[in-house]
Amino acid sequence: MRKGWIGLSLSLVTVFCGTTHALTSIYTLQLNIAYPALGTQKMIEIDDERKTKTVRGCIVGSDIAALSLVLVKQGENDIPGLTDTQSPKRLGPKRASKIRKLFSLSKEDDVRKYVIRREVQPKKEGKKPYTKAPKIQRLVTPLTLQRKRARLSLKKKAAESAREQAADYAKLLAQRVKDRKEKRSEVRKRLSSLRKSATA
Repeated sequence: MRKGWIGLSLSLVTVFCGTTHALTSIYTLQLNIAYPALGTQKMIEIDDERKTKTVRGCIVGSDIAALSLVLVKQGENDIPGLTDTQSPKRLGPKRASKIRKLFSLSKEDDVRKYVIRREVQPKKEGKKPYTKAPKIQRLVTPLTLQRKRARLSLKKKAAESAREQAADYAKLLAQRVKDRKEKRSEVRKRLSSLRKSATA
């Protein structure tokens, strides 16, 4: 599958990719065309028995059976099944900020009341259809705020304990340095007293 950007009208299919190349194949070529503006898709099969078929502006190998294309500019006429119909979105937004943006909600409004639900037909006969709604992502609830406070309190406690441990370690280090100095001074005093007694 090779992707390209296309401009379509009823009479001409043009693919913009850079250079011109000829298709030397006698097999069926499929063009899978998407129109993101309306959310529609269409597949066109080109079954040409001639030895050469051209797709202007794009390098296409003879072994490629289908091209995936995107419509970027529409011509004067509509393409039936692609630009004359509109495919409604099956699913609504899932993220909380995107739901707020869609319905122009403020931060005080409850996003859960505005979730787009879709109706599901059960596979078994006799059962009533039911609706499904997506799980809202990045939703700020009292539970998430509580968890955030718990994380922050744990961080604060960890920082305080680290400071206390560092202070205790500094005290212990200072005490050991002081003890070493005292021992050295005692040893020096003993040596000096021994020297004095030896000389006397």
